[in-house]
Amino acid sequence: MVSLPFGEGWGGEKMANLKEIRNRITSVSSTMQITSAMKMVSAAKLKKAQDAITAMRPYAEKLTELLQNLSATLDGEVGGEYTTQREVKKVLVVAITSNRGLCGAFNSNVIKEVKIRSEHYMGKQVDVFAIGKKGNDILTKTHAVVDNQSAVFDDLTFENVTVIAETLTQKFVSGEYDKIELVYNQFKNAATQIVQVEQFLPLAAIKTDTPVSTGDYIFEPSKEEIVLTLIPKSLKTQLYKGIRDSFASEHGARMTAMHKATDNATELRDQLKLTYNKARQAAITNEILEIVGGAEALKG
Repeated sequence: MVSLPFGEGWGGEKMANLKEIRNRITSVSSTMQITSAMKMVSAAKLKKAQDAITAMRPYAEKLTELLQNLSATLDGEVGGEYTTQREVKKVLVVAITSNRGLCGAFNSNVIKEVKIRSEHYMGKQVDVFAIGKKGNDILTKTHAVVDNQSAVFDDLTFENVTVIAETLTQKFVSGEYDKIELVYNQFKNAATQIVQVEQFLPLAAIKTDTPVSTGDYIFEPSKEEIVLTLIPKSLKTQLYKGIRDSFASEHGARMTAMHKATDNATELRDQLKLTYNKARQAAITNEILEIVGGAEALKG
């Protein structure tokens, strides 16, 4: 039996349709390879980022506990310029996002929360301090972004974060802003990130329900000096923990998003293959019918 090309035997339109489906199958397969590779890269990076934040949390919590215990044994307001409560007229919101996309609602959740904070301080000056390109790019259109420190993710170390923390502290101490808040994604697990809003400065009044140990300790230097030395360290640690949390959350969110994308691409590719096979089968059937019809006409 002579087999005619699809385009000749049953119309060029069908041929084009089959070619289009073939091209789509190739395209979806390529996308699937990319999403699968990105998922594996994020999974590897997540392990490292998760270990870093898990190791850091106990230290940050112990530092806070130490600060609380010391402050509770002191009389009066301790904390100096870091605890100065001023009338809130100018607020700085530190938006911690990522430098790259393709991580689901990770960045949009922080941006949404920043907008909610702006509405909360309606009538007051609200500026944004961006850490992450994605947040900077979007928030620049709607807010006054005073600084962008996205480069910190290229080399995420405590020393580099310390520089940012000192800049923020200086902005508060100098009276440039009356309140500074952090907005970031807290890492819970690979599939869950919780948007957190934390007051950075002024330091909230330290309150604890736990009875303070009244042991007879000799402090050198004085308790006041120790507290005033611990506060800047605590602020730097708070910001570093927030950025580390956000970094781990980003890889968790990207891994989950790429996993879903790979599953969707697999499903779409399977559907396209089924459609292609059906169309091809119909083409062959039509071709046979045309040949048989032509032979019958010749006989007649």
